Amino acid sequence: MKKTVYICAPLGGSPEAIRQNIENAKLYTRFALKSGVAPTTPHFLALCLDDNIPEERELGRSAAMSMLWNCQELWIFGHEITEGMQAEIDFCKTFNRKIRRIKYGEIKKLIGGKRSYEK
Repeated sequence: MKKTVYICAPLGGSPEAIRQNIENAKLYTRFALKSGVAPTTPHFLALCLDDNIPEERELGRSAAMSMLWNCQELWIFGHEITEGMQAEIDFCKTFNRKIRRIKYGEIKKLIGGKRSYEK
């Protein structure tokens, strides 16, 4: 059975930022799959929920934390640590889950691509 890894990366912001962050999440998920793990990517919940509606944002965050509970590791992507990401990192520290920071060079080396999260 493959190790389960939680994809931790920015999501919120303007509609354009959310769209770009979901595109980035696709890249990060592809990287994780090519790395031989089973990724859990909470960003895809944003395709079903509206992050700008507080009740739906909280519903998504709650579901994401439940997903994180079932993962063995947390992989951090991007340059920014948002409030939501920090909560996920703190959770992993509390429950002694492994945390790994993924640099863009690792992604490019394994799957190629462009730096979509940087302008």
